[in-house]
Amino acid sequence: MVRFHDPWLLSLLLAVPALVYGELRRKHSSAVRFSSLEVVRQLQLSRLLMIRRWLYLVRCLAIALLIVALARPQAGETSVEITTEGIDIMLCLDTSGSMQALDFKENDTRVTRLQVVKRVVADFIRGRSHDRIGMVVFGQEAFTQCPLTLDYGVLLSFLDRLEVGMAGDTTAIGSGLALCVKRLKDLPAKSKVVVLLTDGRNNTGSISPKIAAELARTYGIKVYTIGVGTEGEAPFLVDSLFGKQYVYQKVDLDEETLRQIAATTGGTYFRATSTKALEAIYQKIDALEKTEAKVTEHMEYNELFAFFLLPGFALVIGEIILTNTRLRKIP
Repeated sequence: MVRFHDPWLLSLLLAVPALVYGELRRKHSSAVRFSSLEVVRQLQLSRLLMIRRWLYLVRCLAIALLIVALARPQAGETSVEITTEGIDIMLCLDTSGSMQALDFKENDTRVTRLQVVKRVVADFIRGRSHDRIGMVVFGQEAFTQCPLTLDYGVLLSFLDRLEVGMAGDTTAIGSGLALCVKRLKDLPAKSKVVVLLTDGRNNTGSISPKIAAELARTYGIKVYTIGVGTEGEAPFLVDSLFGKQYVYQKVDLDEETLRQIAATTGGTYFRATSTKALEAIYQKIDALEKTEAKVTEHMEYNELFAFFLLPGFALVIGEIILTNTRLRKIP
């Protein structure tokens, strides 16, 4: 990037064409009377005289170079420093047996709750930047599927491996949340968040959801809770004497507990009864928990006037020397 420190001085360049025009008018207006010019026309101009005629152009070029040097041309380099305050996010996902319910649809095809959750959570992960994200799964037990990482490719591969029942068929919400708190509590991040998703109620585990929520509040961890599944009864595909058949079972989602967890920690409770609703919820959480980025721009300029000043002075000195020596004009 090139700029001029005093660009208004470049307006003096308009004087250069005026000097050229004035010199041409002066040469054409000067004349000497002779009775005949035939003899003069037959004379050949010497090389020095031809150079002498155009010497004024050297002077004009020197003036132009000096004007540009006075305007102080500068070459600049821009460096941008981005300082981010990342968020540590733990995704706490239910993989209990009820997550195989087929009450969600994608492209008019029934899919399990876990299939929809995996796709929507993957989109959420891809939409983040500068944040460390980890994953805890829970059923009867709770374990860390992926520790906090900035390598979203690894995280997505672990997400893709989730299966219904991999942590047991029952639901230990308190254990899952407590494990997330353990992963986040000693970290120096300015903002620590848990996104807890389940379709049931706490019916196993050694830690209650209420105690886990109190622990999260103690360590400044905000918990967003999401309850998934349709209201009423949900279809499950089961084997029977007549092959695969749909069996409808009553949904047992403990919304009151999820609301209490969110309220205790300063988070929000969401209910997702469809694929679009679940997508909207993760988009809303994504908007609520944005990473702060400070951008500082530094400009460094190098002076370039010497590249114009030195040639300009050289031309001026050369023109003075030539007009007073080899190209001297005798009155």
